[in-house]
Amino acid sequence: MTEAREYDVVVVGGGNAALCAALTAREAGASVVVLERAPREFRGGNSRHTRNLRCAHDAPTAMLTGSYAEDEFYADLLRVNANETDESLARLLICRSKTCTEWMSKYGVRFQSALRGTLHLSRTNLFFLGGGKALMNSYYAAAERMGIEVLYDAEVVSIDVRDRSVRLQPNDSRGVRLQPDLRGKALILASGGFESNLAWLKEAWGDAADNFIVRGTPYNTGVPLRALLDAGAQPIGDPRACHAIAVDARAPKFDGGIVTRLDCIPLGIVLNQLGERFADEGEDLWPKRYASWGTLVARQPGQVAYCLVDAKTANLFMPSVFPPIVANTIPELAVQLGLPADRVSDTVARFNDAVRPGAFDLEVLDDCHTRGLTPEKSHWAQPLDTPPFWGYPLRPGITFTYLGLRVDETMRVMRTDDAPMQNVYAAGEIMSGNVLRRGYIAGIGMTIGTVFGRIAGESAARAAR
Repeated sequence: MTEAREYDVVVVGGGNAALCAALTAREAGASVVVLERAPREFRGGNSRHTRNLRCAHDAPTAMLTGSYAEDEFYADLLRVNANETDESLARLLICRSKTCTEWMSKYGVRFQSALRGTLHLSRTNLFFLGGGKALMNSYYAAAERMGIEVLYDAEVVSIDVRDRSVRLQPNDSRGVRLQPDLRGKALILASGGFESNLAWLKEAWGDAADNFIVRGTPYNTGVPLRALLDAGAQPIGDPRACHAIAVDARAPKFDGGIVTRLDCIPLGIVLNQLGERFADEGEDLWPKRYASWGTLVARQPGQVAYCLVDAKTANLFMPSVFPPIVANTIPELAVQLGLPADRVSDTVARFNDAVRPGAFDLEVLDDCHTRGLTPEKSHWAQPLDTPPFWGYPLRPGITFTYLGLRVDETMRVMRTDDAPMQNVYAAGEIMSGNVLRRGYIAGIGMTIGTVFGRIAGESAARAAR
């Protein structure tokens, strides 16, 4: 049997958290190997679909307006998570978020101001010039310059936490022989959640999961996560909890990315297949509520819904990659969407009658609301009365799951007996449930990967020494 090859640090995963961990460990002098399950052309996990990162800052910058204090960031996080989070880790995340820009720039990452049509992010979120693909290309180029070894098509089939060895499939998808066993003085798990494992999703959601769309990478099947849980790691988070948004129902089953997201919801109304509204479309600023809509749609009959807007607001949001379904009347639109025309017409008429006069302002929680409906619309309520009318079909689009590994402030993985595993660390989506329990706030997934990836890299390099 071939003897396992040993490195100081073995990083399982190939997205933002993994590369931040690998680069940081290499900075500290450790020998590092990165195991990316995807082929080279699809490297980067969910990170290649991202646009921005949320970060605290005390004053305006070249790319950010105003200030975003640590306490405000923490309050926003608590609000979307119904006051549930690990406070010490959340505070650490937010404090360290202030250092992300400078560190990322060192590795060639470039930024730009918020894009036109982006709702409520110009003060809180930094946008990547070229998007997540450019971000990941910068990191991989830096890894190559620094001598970090990267293995693509490197599917992990088992992990032994006692000696921190990782067993790979003997051959990659192109038939190239891989070193089947790797061992690290320290091991970092940064391989994402289990959202692409449809059988595991069904365990949590039942048959409804058949109608979910996985908007991210198809390679996040949770094999490393399951291996650690089976080895006695302490789980954190609810199996049903996830970052799930409303995506265009015409999106592919996997890997559609951010272009399938629909941001029109605050500007219109959302109906289920019975032609009825079921949630407050204007409950809060969009970056604090957009990730609740995946679960809301998942609870509707057939896991499908439909967003309707009119010409007054049709060009105020970032468009989907798919064109809207357009009609000159509400009944015509309902027929095109496959909805009961009489019921939809009645729902729209009752909504229009309930809208109270106000000053429409998409930048704030304005005073345009309804009165006398269940549910009410709290903000940005305007009658749907100006043709042409646009409609979009919606499905739940899962980005990543929150069930993961409990960690301490050095990113060590904790056992079920509350003792840490020796020299085993986690970063990114695989441990996001420590901070994210129910909801999501735009850009925080990249913050979790960047901040905690760097901490994991520091800790692993120190342990390897």
